[in-house]
Amino acid sequence: MKKLPYGISNYEELIEDGYYYVDKTRYIEKLENLPEKRIIFLRPRKFGKTLFTSILENYYDINKKEKFEKLFGEMYIGKNPTGLRNKYYILRFNFSGIDTRDGENTVQGFKGKTIVSIRRFIERYNLDFFINEEKEAENILYNLFQAFETQKKGEKIYVIIDEYDHFANELLGFNTDQFKNLVSENGKVRKWYEILKEGAESVVDRIFITGVAPITLDSLTSGFNIGSDKTMDGNLNEMLGFTREELIEMIDIQGITKENKEEILPIMKEYYDGYKFSLHGKTKIYNSNMCLYFLKEYIQYERIPEKLIDVNIASDYSKLGKMLDLCKGEEREKVIEKTVIGEGIISEITEKFNPVMEFTEKDLISMLYYLGYLTIEDEEFGKPELNIPNKVMKELYSDYFLNILSKKTDLVIQESDYNEMLKEIALEGKIDKIIDVLKEYLNNLSNRDYIKFDEKYVKLIFYCIAMNLKIFRLKSEMEVERKYPDILLIPKNKEKGYKAVMIEFKYLKKEEANKLKEKQEEGMKQLKEYADLEEIKAIEGLRKYCVVAVGADVIVSEF
Repeated sequence: MKKLPYGISNYEELIEDGYYYVDKTRYIEKLENLPEKRIIFLRPRKFGKTLFTSILENYYDINKKEKFEKLFGEMYIGKNPTGLRNKYYILRFNFSGIDTRDGENTVQGFKGKTIVSIRRFIERYNLDFFINEEKEAENILYNLFQAFETQKKGEKIYVIIDEYDHFANELLGFNTDQFKNLVSENGKVRKWYEILKEGAESVVDRIFITGVAPITLDSLTSGFNIGSDKTMDGNLNEMLGFTREELIEMIDIQGITKENKEEILPIMKEYYDGYKFSLHGKTKIYNSNMCLYFLKEYIQYERIPEKLIDVNIASDYSKLGKMLDLCKGEEREKVIEKTVIGEGIISEITEKFNPVMEFTEKDLISMLYYLGYLTIEDEEFGKPELNIPNKVMKELYSDYFLNILSKKTDLVIQESDYNEMLKEIALEGKIDKIIDVLKEYLNNLSNRDYIKFDEKYVKLIFYCIAMNLKIFRLKSEMEVERKYPDILLIPKNKEKGYKAVMIEFKYLKKEEANKLKEKQEEGMKQLKEYADLEEIKAIEGLRKYCVVAVGADVIVSEF
């Protein structure tokens, strides 16, 4: 059994210390065979981008010739090496972790990252070069290229840039003016990329750039217009993340029994699978970091983790929530509401956009795709149909939606409120407390005339509140023998004897209140149909409710 490489992003360390690696090295060959030599490849956070850049670094580094067999001998690329293996001087940059409190700190942080990378480069390859720290980052880079051309005649550099957009993402969440200054005609970042473009005409042969979103690509176009964006290339869809087959192989190597594997695979699929980044991708993929977190916890404690979202991932995604605020007003809320409800969104994906300019609904949808909040499910009229990929993203969406709702209504659900809801549902199977909170939201929204209610919206609010009841698995319109109960709350831990709850939602406008009995009967009939299904019968301690919203009022009947 090999150790799982959770948190390991250095390929050399991973191999030398005996960690398990899901072999993605065949994509080195695929990238090398592309007609383009300057590649941009974007993926959401925690998808293995840094590890992949480390693989490229180790494979192409001219200094790693003697270690090639040790590092790659067991991998696909070790058995099928390309002609360019160990042919380059690797100049690698990582622009994460820059202090973006103000423009000056950002510029100095960008320059500092440049200096660190160049210093590592000249030490690794014994280059005679003095870093004049009085000069700007773009001047230092220009002088390095000149020195390299003089001292290493005929040799070439492979430039790898990881987290190219990290500092820009941070800036956009707080200060778009600073972002605009950095990428303007005289901006430091733009000038830096102009120098990189010049280098590609002399000493730089190949470039590989990773990040999360194309927010700076449009801003940098006139400074750097030689990159080819392969984010949505169907042949590279599975380059990062795990396929189901790769995940199963990793589980088997860990020695997990067949019985336990059958228990954990459905949970991992529900929470971590579902990503597809190209209309032409062959399969959906799992978030690799989330899978490694789950398996690490499962093996260490011999049980399913209580928290199915890694706190490191949750914090990363929550920071990026600020970027959603770039799209103001009803467009943003319409998109958020539609996706949480579970409706697909038909939209082209913007490949380059500059949020300093007008940030449209299409841009917002595209941003959600790049951040991993939405993924390609299908296509309609030649355009992608996008949906929420998995339960992790649904939970994060729900938190974001409740924040919007709380601002509208001046209501905040306290921890003590959630505790009361949990206690009541878990021990008694009653929903009085959660319905009281739902009523508060509906009444406050109604008083401010912000929305037009319907069944889906009422269900959405309930769903987002219930998402925070962490001891339950929340199922929305789960297919059971071609029938779809609105909401099921099922305890994660069956041994504690907690109750389960099934709810069917109905809605009437205020002027339709005379149809209440009819709606209740309709809901009860559906509950009876669901209750007779074998899978529903097997749920212990299940209580069943019909919830009818009449305007902002809510009437509950138990089946």
